[in-house]
Amino acid sequence: MNKKVMIKMSKGLLAFAFVLYMPLHAGAWGMLGHRIVGQIAESHLSGKARKGVKEVLGNESLAMASNWGDFIKSDPAYDYLYNWHFVNLPAGLDKQGVFDLLEQEKSPNVYNKIPEMAAVLKNRKTSAEEKRLAMRLLIHLVGDLNQPMHTARKEDLGGNKVFVTWFGEKSNLHRVWDESLIEYQQLSYTEYANAINFPSADQLSTWRNSSLKDYVYGSYMACNRIYANVKPEERLSYKYNFEFAGLLNEQLLKGGICLANILNDIYK
Repeated sequence: MNKKVMIKMSKGLLAFAFVLYMPLHAGAWGMLGHRIVGQIAESHLSGKARKGVKEVLGNESLAMASNWGDFIKSDPAYDYLYNWHFVNLPAGLDKQGVFDLLEQEKSPNVYNKIPEMAAVLKNRKTSAEEKRLAMRLLIHLVGDLNQPMHTARKEDLGGNKVFVTWFGEKSNLHRVWDESLIEYQQLSYTEYANAINFPSADQLSTWRNSSLKDYVYGSYMACNRIYANVKPEERLSYKYNFEFAGLLNEQLLKGGICLANILNDIYK
């Protein structure tokens, strides 16, 4: 076998390995999803919260800070953050079962790390650098919590092992909800936020009075609906978008309200 053929084969194997690797290591909401959550939250901040956020982030908006939690995965020094992006919840739990599991689970996860980041921001003794890190992570993790496949099953890695096709391209259920379904709407994050940022009075009342556990349970219920309406190797396209775009938009909107709630409480 000549050298050119060997090089060509090596490149092919690397490309194949990369394709296999990507779906199993997808982040939470793609860049668009996180920025939509941040943009919506910005419009629901109190005056005090807006001032507090600016003191920490300067001219960096919530939307632009929202993807830092994924960008930093490139630095091995932050490998300890891996488990912070999700909480594994088995099938068949009722509301109290979810609440009990959240209390019992002591290992790092998206539910128990959000209050820790809020505590850092409330603490007057923490440094500006510590506050900036906590703020960026808080923004990102609240987005993660409201992505339904981040409250999903351990055995299939939150839908990463539920393989499907999206408009004919190989994908998985997690990636569809992280990126594909949002990107299919063909809107910028500002256009998207402007299009869905119309919570009803009942929604605002409910979501503003919801605990963090309530938000986890809401994502878990959405996750159950997603699992119940897909089969392995299913071909997803127009019909799936028609049936689930509404749920997608609700979770993005809830994420924005949830983030605003937490920030308003920190700086009240």
